[in-house]
Amino acid sequence: MPFDFTTHGMLGRARTGTFTTPHGPIATPTFMAVGTLATVKSLDPEDLRAMGATMILANAYHLHLRPGDELVREMGGLHRFMAWDRPILTDSGGFQVFSLEGLRTIDEDGVDFRSHIDGSRRRFTPESVMRIERNLGADVVMQFDHVPPGQSEPAVARDAMERSLRWLARCRAEHARLRSDDPDAPTPEQALFPIVQGGIHAELRQASARGIRDMGDWVGYGVGGLSVGEAKPDMYAMLEVVDDELPADRPRYLMGVGYPEDLVEAVRRGVDLFDCVAPTRMGRNGAALTQDGRINLKNARYRNEPGPLDEACDCTACRRFSRAYVRHLVAADEMLGLRLLSLHNVHFLVALMRDARAAIERGTFDGWSAAWLDRYLAGERARGAVSRPVLPHAKKSGLGTRDSGLGSPEPTSPESRVPSPESRVPSPESRNR
Repeated sequence: MPFDFTTHGMLGRARTGTFTTPHGPIATPTFMAVGTLATVKSLDPEDLRAMGATMILANAYHLHLRPGDELVREMGGLHRFMAWDRPILTDSGGFQVFSLEGLRTIDEDGVDFRSHIDGSRRRFTPESVMRIERNLGADVVMQFDHVPPGQSEPAVARDAMERSLRWLARCRAEHARLRSDDPDAPTPEQALFPIVQGGIHAELRQASARGIRDMGDWVGYGVGGLSVGEAKPDMYAMLEVVDDELPADRPRYLMGVGYPEDLVEAVRRGVDLFDCVAPTRMGRNGAALTQDGRINLKNARYRNEPGPLDEACDCTACRRFSRAYVRHLVAADEMLGLRLLSLHNVHFLVALMRDARAAIERGTFDGWSAAWLDRYLAGERARGAVSRPVLPHAKKSGLGTRDSGLGSPEPTSPESRVPSPESRVPSPESRNR
């Protein structure tokens, strides 16, 4: 079998493992850089290899529209097209299609929508999306799911969850047909991941996970519909619900989540794979991740600071350049500044997951994660960001905690005016899940 998942160490729900794919192994937990359009913005594949990134994400919706999935196949598939010889995962584009409010209509068969690029009419069905992902040739392909608005009421979330299960059955059938009838695809052996939906409603998450399990065995599982505005304790509670329902011998992928504190908290709850546009988007907005929270290089306080972006970081930006220099580049709108910040931020998350793996293997993850979160969140608060309190062991029934006035990290000073975990605008052009 070209796919395998082996766990090496467990500490509570947290675990390390190796996820083997046709294009190589992935040490988990790991962060996947987002290459929506077959490029991680401003970074070269060599940059990613040098920092130890092992898997990247691309998006079927965007690549279908531009340059076209058939062209990508003609060029040998994504791996050849973008000169990346390590694993790739493609998101189905469900999030993007369903975010096209006013430009799409839904029926039981699929979704009609207009391209956000040129307004052309398109239609996605579970079968057509499987064909698009087959052409792209990623190692892991995600099902086409119905993604409801964040914090949907139970009836809306249930309808989307049940439709996602019905569409999953169709994805599975088409995936099997293509595997048999299309052996010359760029990556002949692909793993189809289902997606657990259900919003912040525990009983719906359970029903979704059980419905997926009842369809048969899967190489791995996605968890979608989180980090879309709900309170953090609600998100963490849903991860515990899902962890209780899914097989422990398969990787779990939390879709579209990539803020440092969320990664650490999700590893605590059994998650293995992550992706998010946040590190590169923050870089393009002049922000850097550090052990002591986010910093905004547009702030004049850094104009004469000689130290690196983060003292503990060994990325190219931190080894070679000062905060003062990077701040100068950002203030002058020089492309190098945005590139260095993007490189640093992706490296920061890749290294964070490497440190998490080491702590789990040593048996010190509980202490390490608590200390890491204390320092990071203290830095966030010191810069004026008011973070929601984290519940150490969010209860599955504790849905009454839903954003009870605690709010998101609110910038209260120029220093803190950097993209916050809640500044996620569901635009198909600008983000993945």
